[in-house]
Amino acid sequence: MLKLAIQKSGRLHDDSMRLLKECGINISNGANKLKTEASNFPLQVFFLRDDDIPQYVEDAVADIGVVGENVVYEKNKSVEIVERLGFGKCRLSIAVVRGEQYTGVQSLQGRKIATSYPFLTRQFLSKNHVQAEIHEISGSVEIAPGIGLADAICDLVSSGSTLLTNGLKEVETILHSEAVLIRHKSFDDIQVGLLNKLLFRIHAVKKASNNKYVLLNAPTDKLDEIISLLPGMKSPTVLPLADKGWSSVHSVLSEDEFWEKIERLKAAGAQGILVVPIEKMIV
Repeated sequence: MLKLAIQKSGRLHDDSMRLLKECGINISNGANKLKTEASNFPLQVFFLRDDDIPQYVEDAVADIGVVGENVVYEKNKSVEIVERLGFGKCRLSIAVVRGEQYTGVQSLQGRKIATSYPFLTRQFLSKNHVQAEIHEISGSVEIAPGIGLADAICDLVSSGSTLLTNGLKEVETILHSEAVLIRHKSFDDIQVGLLNKLLFRIHAVKKASNNKYVLLNAPTDKLDEIISLLPGMKSPTVLPLADKGWSSVHSVLSEDEFWEKIERLKAAGAQGILVVPIEKMIV
């Protein structure tokens, strides 16, 4: 049995549960449950505060955990990141009052900085040879300058709208973060095998989310040019159509290059282009 710790509630909980479901793992998450088991995979799930997950994993109470990179580095526990999961993306940044002149990190010298991430903040300041006073607070960090508690803050930023609402501007980025899967460092062979099975499913789900299945009609005299734009998993599938001089081409396109390739395919003569999401992709 593999023991997994995920956030009890909050921004990573729903995405973690969705990932398990997409991996075909059935989890019953009843109200106020702190522990449950999958019905079709040897997995036990603990629902914990995200700040506690690195400690539980380091102590091998949980074998693996889903948590933000920012928490992993802030808690500085002896755990290993085994997979970046692609959701919960944000950044840990320093922000100052919007009207304040900021000329660089040395502008923070001797200032007061409010944060829920004292370890990472001190590490950043030390790296840049800046001495500042750290005020550790557990929540509502963004109001600290407005009530006179601090001159600046170091906090997580997603869209930046909260900073704007509180009259702040982002001036330094300390860390880009996303949800990661962590493990402790004393796995036995059985745990390694179970983790590899779970990672196999996660990779299939991630690969599918980053790709689209494309079907299109291509004039036969343009096939070579169109195929050159569609590498596919190995190579595109080409099937003759009932209309002479036309073929149906099936392939896979990466999300990153999707729109650019579609434009070039149309310019090359492709017609009737259909784009279909992929549920799982195993390569």
